[in-house]
Amino acid sequence: MQGKVIWGILFPFLGTALGAGCVVFMKDRLNIMVQRALTGFAAGVMVAASVWSLLVPAMEYAQGMGKWAFVPAAAGFWLGILFLLFLDRTIPHLHMNSTRAEGPESALRRTTMLVLAVTLHNLPEGMAVGVVYAGWLAGDTGITAMAALALSLGIAIQNFPEGAIISMPLRAEGMSKVQAFFYGTLSGAVEPLGAALTIMAAGLVVPVLPYLLSFAAGAMIYVVVEELIPELSEGFHSNLGTVFFAAGFTVMMALDVALG
Repeated sequence: MQGKVIWGILFPFLGTALGAGCVVFMKDRLNIMVQRALTGFAAGVMVAASVWSLLVPAMEYAQGMGKWAFVPAAAGFWLGILFLLFLDRTIPHLHMNSTRAEGPESALRRTTMLVLAVTLHNLPEGMAVGVVYAGWLAGDTGITAMAALALSLGIAIQNFPEGAIISMPLRAEGMSKVQAFFYGTLSGAVEPLGAALTIMAAGLVVPVLPYLLSFAAGAMIYVVVEELIPELSEGFHSNLGTVFFAAGFTVMMALDVALG
């Protein structure tokens, strides 16, 4: 059981590291269409994971409330949205293809703020994995080992393109390939750390599990709407991102249903 949990919380980080490794053998910049496709795929996975792996289990766990079973899911969802909104306003960061940083005024380097933006993006994913594994370890939540693994694998799959999307611009900013790989990988380190801390607090997590599941869902949806969807729409019109969004959603949905 312990080995399953360790691998489960490491898979998303490994996905980021593998994606960041693309900088070693690819060109300094990703083709805009490739970046748009990868961003769309990542967004689709995150939305499907939010629904199938987090919001639906949250309502199922609260089914004893009858027709009010949606209340914990709705409350937790909004807490997740507001939490990411708070971080977005208080931590200086810079999104891809943007020339203006968000958050408070800062003297941080552009490359540092690029890494911080992806780290903020990865935080709710680590929390989601940790909450699901904490629910599985509790044993009476209805969450299975395979359902937890499905979420972990789904996030790992969408972290692969994210790793490439962060490391390649860092290389273009003047970093060496080794540095770009290191910082691209480092941006994903918050995921296993957040997951491990959540699992360690399992005794506190399980009583409010539906709220925390939906909290992670709200945080991930915030990232999709605030960051990923605008990246799909900027510049010239293309349906490629939308098609890959649908592909990512389908992959995550299939993983959750087949393994869960």
